Amino acid sequence: MTGRVTARWWLRIGATSVFVFAATGCATATIAGPSRAAFSVADQALLDTVQRRTFDFFWERTNAGNGLTPDRWPTLSFSSVAAVGFALTAYPVGVERGWITREQAVDRTLTTLRFFWTAPQGPTARGMTGHKGFFYHFLDMSSGERFETVELSTIDTSLLLAGVLFCQTYFDGSTEKETAIRAIADSLYRRVEWTWIQPNTPLVNHRWRPEDGFSRSDWRGYDESMILYVLALGSPTFPVEPAAWNAFTATNRWMTFHGYEHINFAPLFGHQYSHVWIDFRGIRDQYMRGKGIDYFENSRRAALSQRAYASANPRGFREYGGDIWGLTAADGPIDTVMTIDGRQIMFWTYSARGAAATEVRDDGTIAPTASVASIAFTPRESMGAIRALRERAGGVLFQQYGFIDSFNPTLRDTLVRVRHGRIDPVSGWIDGDYLGIDQGPIVAMIENFRSDLVWKTMRRNPHIVRGLQRAGFTGGWLDAAR
Repeated sequence: MTGRVTARWWLRIGATSVFVFAATGCATATIAGPSRAAFSVADQALLDTVQRRTFDFFWERTNAGNGLTPDRWPTLSFSSVAAVGFALTAYPVGVERGWITREQAVDRTLTTLRFFWTAPQGPTARGMTGHKGFFYHFLDMSSGERFETVELSTIDTSLLLAGVLFCQTYFDGSTEKETAIRAIADSLYRRVEWTWIQPNTPLVNHRWRPEDGFSRSDWRGYDESMILYVLALGSPTFPVEPAAWNAFTATNRWMTFHGYEHINFAPLFGHQYSHVWIDFRGIRDQYMRGKGIDYFENSRRAALSQRAYASANPRGFREYGGDIWGLTAADGPIDTVMTIDGRQIMFWTYSARGAAATEVRDDGTIAPTASVASIAFTPRESMGAIRALRERAGGVLFQQYGFIDSFNPTLRDTLVRVRHGRIDPVSGWIDGDYLGIDQGPIVAMIENFRSDLVWKTMRRNPHIVRGLQRAGFTGGWLDAAR
C-alpha cells in the first residue's frame, strides 16, 4: 500500500501570538502557529474512532457503481452533489489513515469523476444531471438525473468541485488511473461557466432552474460561499471579475456576540465549509486586513461565541452548556409550536439553526457536527463536546457511522408524533439519520486538525491559489506560492 503516513497523535491546540486591533482597542489571541500539545490516550482513541466511523458512512453508503453519495441514511434518499464533494475529500483521508488502500480510493474517485464528466448536461428539465458545467442540487441515486424540480445549485456544485480539485492534487502518481483523475478533474472545473450565472454582476447567483430561470438572490455577505467565489475567481476559462469578492464582502456584518467580535453568521456550517479545503491561517483579504485578524480566527470566535451562548442558555433549553453546544443546519423533530416548561417553543424539522448577533434560530436542537467539526478552531472545547456527546444517554447518539445528525433533549413528550427519529422520555428527541453534508466536515476537519492533510494539499492546487490571489488575499503560505 502506498500513500499512508503514520497516525499523528500530537494535535494542534494553542494560540501562539496576540494581535492588537487599533480599530477596536481590544487584545485578542489568535491561533497562528504550529503549537501542539498531547491529548490523553483515551481522547486520541476516541477522536480516531469518531473519524473512522464517520468515514465509513461515505465508503459504505456511496453507490460504488457511479460514486453518488446519499443525502441521508438510513432513510432512502436522493444523492446530494455536495455530499459527493465531501466523499471525494474523505477518500484520501482513508488512505492516509490506512482504512482503505490507495488503489481502492483511486478506483472510487475515478468512477465518481467519470460519472460527472459523462453525465448529460443541457437546458431541458428532464433527463439531465446539470447544465453549463453546474450540477443539480439533488440527483437520483441510480440514474444520476435531476431529482424532481430541484435547482441547478452554484454552492452545491462548488462543494463538489472542491472535493474534485482536492483529488486532482492528492492523486499525483504517474499511473494511468491517477493521470486520468487529474485530467478529468481539470476538465470538470474548466467546464463550469461562472459568468453565465451572473445576472447581477459582479455577484454570482444562487441557482437556475429550467422552469423559472435565475434566483432573485445572489451570494453576498459572509457565509459558506467563500469557496464558491474562490473557485469562480480562479477559473482559467470563465472567471468572474475580481470586483466580485469585494461586492461579496461589502455586506459582512462585524458584530459582537457573547463577548466575541467577529463577522457574524448564525449557523456554524458557514464558518466551516470553506475552511475544509482552504487554509485561511495567516492569509488575509482587504476586509480582514482592516480587522487585524484572518478568517480562521473569525471562525474560532464564531464557535466560541456559540459555546458561550449555550453556557448562558438564555432560552432555558435542557442540557445546554460548555460541553453540549453547537447550532447549524440539521434535522429537527417537528414543525409546530408547543408549550414546555411553561413557555412556548417553535420547533422545526430540517432548518438552518444558529446563534449570532444577527439572528438566533434555536429550538433546543443540537447538531454534533457543529461542535465536532470546529475542532480545528477550538480543540479543547470540541474535544470536551466529543466526550460529552459520546457518553450522553449511554452512547445513544453515537452509532454505526458516528454521531447521528441531531438531538433535542428539551422535547421529551413521547405522545408527540415527530417527522424523523424518536422521542425518549429521558433523553428527549433523537434523530434516526446521518446527513452527508454534516458527516463530511467531521472527517475533513478532524484530519486538518491532526495532520493538515486537506489544507496542505490544497495549498498546492494552482486554481485555489489563483482564486485567492484574485480575491486580494496576501500573506503567509500564499506569498510563498507566488
